[in-house]
Amino acid sequence: MELAAPKDPLREVAAAAVLSLYVVAVIGFAKIAYDAMRRWGAPHNVAVYYNRKLIHVAAGGVVAVLTPVLFTSPLIPAAAAFAMAVLLLAARRVRLMYWFQTRDNAYEVNFNVAWGASLLALWPLLGDPWLAVLPALFISLGDAATGVVRNMLFAKRTKHVAGNIAMALVTVPIGYAAAGLAGAVLGLVASAAEKLEAGPIDDNVIVALVTVVGLIGLRAAGLV
Repeated sequence: MELAAPKDPLREVAAAAVLSLYVVAVIGFAKIAYDAMRRWGAPHNVAVYYNRKLIHVAAGGVVAVLTPVLFTSPLIPAAAAFAMAVLLLAARRVRLMYWFQTRDNAYEVNFNVAWGASLLALWPLLGDPWLAVLPALFISLGDAATGVVRNMLFAKRTKHVAGNIAMALVTVPIGYAAAGLAGAVLGLVASAAEKLEAGPIDDNVIVALVTVVGLIGLRAAGLV
């Protein structure tokens, strides 16, 4: 299908601007949350990792849910996600936002790129914005669940099956709501794929890619 332009560009640009300000506010709130966690005795790395997952849900997840409601094309929300990735990358070069960014990886940048790229790829191919936001929901909400559970259990960023189970408890119902039984199975597959990483290619990219490929395959098979 053709990549259509927004039906009401001015309104959709305004919506993207408001959502971008909301995301900035979430990042600001995360700083307050970081300070509170540190006062309560949480180690720096634990507070940072909880904040990453807070931002996943409150920024990535909320915006993903609102995207099919507020936008008629993936162009503007995807452009906003890419712009946020650029800003986060610039922040790493100028002044690290230490309450959720770390020097050893730039996975928060990957998150925004995967969020926007998956939306941009699926919306015109599937013609269904709710299916198009499924990868964004998986990496926003599902990956947040796995991170919180692992942080609680191990107090560090690590890979463990407990996190994958927690992610499946989130992604399977979301997948089912979006695409029935096939979507639920895809949620399970995406949860298993979260355990994979390859250097700078993190679980955000892999989960989004697996979900995009899976949805395209399901559509080709006539299952979604």
